[in-house]
Amino acid sequence: MLTRYLDDGDLPIDNNWVKNRIRPIALGRQNWLFAGSSRAGERAAAVMSLIHSAKLNGLDPYDYLRDVLERLPTQPASRINELLPHR
Repeated sequence: MLTRYLDDGDLPIDNNWVKNRIRPIALGRQNWLFAGSSRAGERAAAVMSLIHSAKLNGLDPYDYLRDVLERLPTQPASRINELLPHR
């Protein structure tokens, strides 16, 4: 990594931005150990993935999840991909 920085001085010398972005996920991972069961941990991980994907796509997570939960009962299974945050 240092050699890339030496070749291109415009690159940041540290990765604090990335560390700050993944810190909540790493902390959440510790908390998921106490989710009650393996399946509950998997569900929590799926919900957190949706929340973070919504944030990365510039969406308000609360509004996104509310919209998805309102549309989900009438959404055909063949078109479930339309509910993903990047759509």
